[in-house]
Amino acid sequence: MSIVEFRIDRRSGVATYLQIVQQVQQALRLGILMEGDRLPTAAQVAATTKVNPNTTLKAYRELEREGLVEPRPGLGTFVSRTLARPKSAADALLRAELCSWMERAQAQGLDREDIQALANSALQERYPEE
Repeated sequence: MSIVEFRIDRRSGVATYLQIVQQVQQALRLGILMEGDRLPTAAQVAATTKVNPNTTLKAYRELEREGLVEPRPGLGTFVSRTLARPKSAADALLRAELCSWMERAQAQGLDREDIQALANSALQERYPEE
């Protein structure tokens, strides 16, 4: 059973519940969360992030609407579908190239937020409709 820990960036301008949704989706894509895994309870998320439990419940309802999780009364919220693709050699190569690029960016003086902003900008340019 995987445990995901949410990291909330209050300065990002992204609604807190959407940050939770996006982090679950990312964990599903990366295979960190798999079908059958239990998500942390709203109380657990509140304790670690200081987020109102209703915010977490709103995120979980959105994930349920997307067919990614299912609530089980008295038991919790469980992953019902993964977004992970089968791993391939190309994935490993691309990840290594990306890590190398990030090291070069950091050597040029960019910090984590700068790198993230640059990557997000490139993604938006490449995939403008999303």
